[in-house]
Order: sequence, then structure tokens, then C-alpha cells
Amino acid sequence: MTDPSHSIAYVRTEEAPKLPAPPSTVGVQGWLRKNLFSTPFYTVLTLVLGAWLISIIWDTLHWGLFTAIWSGTDRTACLIEGGGVTGACWPFVYDKFPQWVYGFYPIDQRWRVNIVFIVAALALVPMLMPSAPHKKWNALFLLIVFPLMTLVLLTGGNFNFGLSGYSAVVTLLLLSAVIVPLAMHGLEGGIQRNTLGLILAAGSVATWGASYFINFGVVLGYLPLVQALAAAVVSLILSFSGGSDEGRRAVNGWAVVGIGVLLAMLFLDTDFGLIPVETTQWGGLLVTLVVSVTGIVASLPLGILLALGRRSQMPVVKLFSVVFIELWRGVPLITVLFFSSVMLPLFLPEGTSFDKLLRALIGVALFSAAYMAEVVRSGLQAIPKGQYEGAMAVGLSFWQMTNKIILPQALKISIPNIVGNFISLFKDTTLVSIIGLFDLLGIVRAGLKDANWASPSVTPTGYFSLALLFWIFCFAMSRYSMYTERRLNTGHKR
Repeated sequence: MTDPSHSIAYVRTEEAPKLPAPPSTVGVQGWLRKNLFSTPFYTVLTLVLGAWLISIIWDTLHWGLFTAIWSGTDRTACLIEGGGVTGACWPFVYDKFPQWVYGFYPIDQRWRVNIVFIVAALALVPMLMPSAPHKKWNALFLLIVFPLMTLVLLTGGNFNFGLSGYSAVVTLLLLSAVIVPLAMHGLEGGIQRNTLGLILAAGSVATWGASYFINFGVVLGYLPLVQALAAAVVSLILSFSGGSDEGRRAVNGWAVVGIGVLLAMLFLDTDFGLIPVETTQWGGLLVTLVVSVTGIVASLPLGILLALGRRSQMPVVKLFSVVFIELWRGVPLITVLFFSSVMLPLFLPEGTSFDKLLRALIGVALFSAAYMAEVVRSGLQAIPKGQYEGAMAVGLSFWQMTNKIILPQALKISIPNIVGNFISLFKDTTLVSIIGLFDLLGIVRAGLKDANWASPSVTPTGYFSLALLFWIFCFAMSRYSMYTERRLNTGHKR
């Protein structure tokens, strides 16, 4: 029998040194082996596609750099004797680029467009930086002050609304007071509590519409304003009754908005001494940015309201939202633009007209809002039911629950689709050239018809430059979207 005291045992007191991973599984070599050469089929596919991609890159560099023309003043610089074809004709881009940016805006007034671009960049960059302070004031500047400043600078201001214009706006503001009780007590409760105010408002709208076809005279011409005033007084008294803080806040908000609208009209009505510039003289990148930014800014809040309305339990609100969304989604954007440009004036009273660019802006905003509503609704449906139940269990109202809990989560989930919708809208602005607006595409096509630059290499150069400009804007939006997703951790990793 073996003596235990003479047995030999070995116990490791420290871990064995870690060996490095095989070189073929890490670094560039490992990534290539895993993603491009993992199987014989993928190896052949990588080689074929790689050769095709290298060929495209080489042809592009050969056309855009190696054989390109870099200097010249007219078409002769981009022509070769005997009918040969040169590479890209970059002098054409140098010559036409100011027109691509400003369109037909007067040359001596282009400083106004430059101010708009500079102020927009200075205000937008801090807004996109998460660590920048005073975000609320920056947002108010971008949404309120900057649009008014832009409108005055680009058009020249001095809109001269006149007494009829102020009367119409005041009437609309007074009519909007009937919404306050509806927002406080819901549609059904608001209608029951404010029946008299709604009747007076309906009478004001009916009288206002009849005034376009019947001459009521000077005295009765202000009847819609008087009816709207009576509807507003009844609605505001109802909102104040009961002494609730919510009612006072709602009325104060309505009053602030109304005063702000009137102050904005006075600002636009002021003569700043600027030369008037009609929108028909706008063009190029200026029109593209105006249409796309207006559509983006207007479509998001409208889309949120429509998405909430489509999920509402109130039949009238839900029916209106569904009809609006399905109607605009079922019509092509080009049809909307044609309708706003050609057919809309036929439905307006004689002598009433709207600026063509304004009609396009409204059409694009409403069209995009319908698609944005479905994007937001998909995010709302992704929120678990427990979130709603938890919010109601702690006593939050519908709007408190929506603003503080549901909507922030839904928007975070919908960020990729929202930005995708923005990118699509930015590219769809090229359709406005069909109704006679010279956006970036339209101004490039107009420049290609210049006889001073008629050569075979000008057309591909112009369209290549146009595609590159659109790609820069769209790629920037896409990258910022990815950055926002990572920062907000929208992936919900487990």
C-alpha cells in the first residue's frame, strides 16, 4: 500500500498565459476572411464584384480628374478637334454654380440670401450639438424668429395686408378659441359644454363664406367678425369657469399665440427699405431648401397630430384623420402639385390668388404629413400596452401621458423612418420644376441649354454635379440620424 506522505501532486496556483488569437481571425485579415472570403462562392463573388467596382471607380476618376477640363470661359474649352470627347467640363460648373445657388435672384441683392444661409448655419449647428446650452431659446429662434427674418429678407417685406387682411386674421384667431374647451374636455365633453360657442362659430364661417357671393355692404361686412367675437367670449368664459389651472393655462396659451400672430403680421407689414423680389426670381438651391425645409418642419407636427387622431377613440377625429391620410397617400405628389398650381385657382373666388411657390409649399407639406402620420403611428403601436396602463394608473391625463411617456418613446423608435421620409421629401422637391419653379434640378437643366456651353461633355458634368450635391445633403442627414440613434440608444439592446 502506497504511503500518502510520499505521493506527488501538482496544483496550478496561477492561470496559464493567454495565447494570441490566430492571425487569420483578427484584424484586417480576419475581417476579410469572415466577411468576404468565408466560402469559395463568396470568394468568387467578391473578386467579380470587386473587379467591377474598381472598373467603375477608375472610369469615374479617368472622366472626372485625369481627362477633365479645368479651365476655360466657354464651350470651346471642352471641345476637341475632330469630334473627340473630353472628360468632365468643370469650367461649366464654375460659371453656372452661382446661378445654381441663387437662381435668378438679382445679383446685387444676393447678400440677403447669404445672410439667410449664414444665420441658418449658425443657429442649426448648436441645435444639432447635444451639449450646446439654451436649446429651448435656440429652437424658438429657429421656429419663430428665423422664418420671419427669412421671409422679410428674401421677399423684401412690406406685405401691406390692409384692413381686410387684419380683419380676416383676427376673425380666424377668435374662431380658434372654440378649440380651447374641446382640448380641455375632449370632443364629446367640449361639444356639450360649448354648444353655444360652436353655433356662433359655425354662423361666422357661414356668413364669411356667403360674403364672397353676396354683397352685405359695409355694416354687415363685419358680421362674421362680430359672430366670431361672441363665440370666443363664450368659449373663453367656459374655459375660465371652475377656476382650474389647466383652463387658465389653455387660455393664456391661446392669447400668447394670438398676440404673436398679430405681432408677426405687423413685422411683415413694416417697410424695411428692401427691394421687393418676386418668388419667380428665386431658384436653384434656394428654392430646394425652402421647399424641403418647410415641408420637413411642417410635416412632423402635422403627422404627429394625424397619427394620434387615427388612434383616437373619438369617431369624428378618427374618421377625419383616416380620410385625410388615405386621400393624400393615394394621390401622387406630381398630381398634388398640378392641382395646387393649375386647378386650385379655379375653386377660389374671383380676384383671389396665391403665390405659386406658396401653393407648392402647402401641397408638399400636406402630402408629406400624411406619410409622416403613418411613420409616427408605427412607433406608437410599438409601445407596449403596459406603458399606457402605468401612465393612467398614476393619474396622468391623456396629453400628459402622450407628451411625457408615449410620444418620446415612439419618436425614438421611429427615427430611422422619420429621417428616411425627410430624405425622400428632399429628393422629391425636384418635382416642383414641372410646375415652372426652378429648383436645383430645374436651374441645372436651364443652364444646359445655354448655347455658350453647348458641348457633349457639359450634360454629364451638370448631372454628375447635381447628383453629388444631393448625395452630400442626404448622406449628412443619414449620418446624423445614425448618431442620434446611438446617442438615444434606440436599439433597446438586451
